[in-house]
Amino acid sequence: MQYIGGMFDLTRHYRVLELEPGASLEEIEQAYKDLVFVWHPDRLPPDNPRLQAKAQEKIKALNQAREALRERLNRLQPLKPRPHRDTHRSQSPNSPRWYQPVPRPTEPARPKPEPVQRVQPPPPKPRPMPEPTPPKRPVHPDLSGVNWQGRDLKEKYLEGRNLSGANLSQADLTDAFMHRVNLSGANLRQANLFRANLLQADLSQADLQEANLECADLSGANLSGANLTNARLGFGNRGRAKLTGAILKDTIMPDGTIYSGSA
Repeated sequence: MQYIGGMFDLTRHYRVLELEPGASLEEIEQAYKDLVFVWHPDRLPPDNPRLQAKAQEKIKALNQAREALRERLNRLQPLKPRPHRDTHRSQSPNSPRWYQPVPRPTEPARPKPEPVQRVQPPPPKPRPMPEPTPPKRPVHPDLSGVNWQGRDLKEKYLEGRNLSGANLSQADLTDAFMHRVNLSGANLRQANLFRANLLQADLSQADLQEANLECADLSGANLSGANLTNARLGFGNRGRAKLTGAILKDTIMPDGTIYSGSA
């Protein structure tokens, strides 16, 4: 932990949870659940050890950030009021409120009553467990039409973002996480998408001419009407782009032919 100006600096932990400083415990817990849902290793390709290791590091950082913020905010909770003490009883004879206890008269011993057999009530019925609510997906700003031509976007996290009509020509998107990203009509000419995760991405009508798609995961992606002229899809099981379940209707393939149907 760091100390700045005598105050506990928690800005780094808020940044890990993608929160603004001063967020409540409820917001911290919700952000933690959302990010763990995104970065859980079971949701990532098991044949990508680099991305699996990165997910493990991300989960570890999220746990550390949540624990640090929870510990700090719990310390700031207001203390419970102490029970009121009876100040009327003073043990000093000089006190105006001092009094002597009056001895109680002795009473004859009473016979013990017969024990009453109580009927045990039936055990309570178990309450049904509430259905778990799925974590809410974070709301991202609209990036449609953004100009990121030639930008270095290696390992950039862009899941679920709206990049429709964006200019990403010649951009380096190596190992970028673009799960369910909207790239419809985007310009990705000569972009480097090596090992990019484009699972279920919308690439309809996108310009992917001369783009590098080697080892990219395009499973379930919508490539209808996209232009893949001279794009590199790789060769062999390891280097070839993954197109399982991808929609390739009217897609212009790297050799210039038009494909109809799905792969």
